[in-house]
Amino acid sequence: MTRDPTAFLREEVEALVAQALDWKIRVIRGPSAPRSLVDGREVVMLCSNNYLNLSNHPKLKRAAAQAARSHGAGSGSVRPIAGTMDLHEELERRIARFKGREASLFYMSGFAVNAGLIPQLAGEGDAIVTDELNHGSIIDGVRLTKAQRYIYRHNDVGDLERCLREADGHARRILVISDGVFSMDGDIAPVAEIAKVSEAYGAMVYIDDSHGEGVLGEGGRGVANHFHVEDKIHVEMGTFSKALGVVGGYAAGSEDLRRFALNKSRTWLLSGSHPPATVASCIAAIDVLETEPRWVRRLWRNTRYFKKRLISLGFDIGRSETPITPVMLGESAVAKRFGDRLFEEGVFALPIVFPMVARDKARIRNIVNAGLKREDLDVALAAYEKIGKELKVIP
Repeated sequence: MTRDPTAFLREEVEALVAQALDWKIRVIRGPSAPRSLVDGREVVMLCSNNYLNLSNHPKLKRAAAQAARSHGAGSGSVRPIAGTMDLHEELERRIARFKGREASLFYMSGFAVNAGLIPQLAGEGDAIVTDELNHGSIIDGVRLTKAQRYIYRHNDVGDLERCLREADGHARRILVISDGVFSMDGDIAPVAEIAKVSEAYGAMVYIDDSHGEGVLGEGGRGVANHFHVEDKIHVEMGTFSKALGVVGGYAAGSEDLRRFALNKSRTWLLSGSHPPATVASCIAAIDVLETEPRWVRRLWRNTRYFKKRLISLGFDIGRSETPITPVMLGESAVAKRFGDRLFEEGVFALPIVFPMVARDKARIRNIVNAGLKREDLDVALAAYEKIGKELKVIP
């Protein structure tokens, strides 16, 4: 049989292009900032996860430069061999203290935590109970297990309990997984209720707090702190690539969890460790959150203003409770056109379309930033009003 071993690469991409589902990469020149230069155009940035604008904070940049001078450009190895520096262990102590946990383990990314830890926490003979709208990294982590899977309706604790009852009779272990804040809609999981019903069935609770830390809780300590249930959450997964302005993921919990993960999680064991500059910046980000609470306050002040004005203009922002603020548009073609027009008007906000969301749930996803000035938000709102009327989305 004659075959072209690489033909599918072009064919599958061309199929995506034909459906307008392919990614078109825009390039930022200079820093990712509230006002950024994207594809040569200055825009108001409304699609960055850099909620608190910490990536541009002088303390983080200074820490990175100092660590590169003192510790070099790279770590030289994976963590379990020769890639653990004093900075890595200091960061893990700081994460644990910040989150109010016994210990933590720092990974290359949040995706690496979910892909590497979930398959070790549940396997053959176990059950995983997961929210239907959990992040793709959770979905992939679950797919890597041999556990039986139960998917409950979004944020429906009653349906979660139904799944737990079904699993209870046969499963050796039960793992319940939920995002803390859902990245497409900006709604918050009922974490306290999830913890309560899971406890009744002896289930381990795993919360992905990627969009909660730096946003919710005292000083940005996250969704478990927001609900005062830190002692009920067995695994808090988080990332430094969003509100904390750097990169890298972590799992926080008990000392037993840390020891288990560093011995069994391949994405930690087999990945080169973060360079010193990155680690030092992460430590500095925690310093800023602990000593400069104004950034979280500014984020929420901007969020309240932006949401209120969008609603007053007649836009539907769905069930958002956080700085993630979708503008619901329905049809993918409308969302794509709306996104293109926003960019032309100097606003960078991403259209989210099928297959990332249901076919009739296309939207523009806005992420509000603490560094945005009122005049920046007004520029964005004026563009929304102009384009909304132009495309007959609002009267």
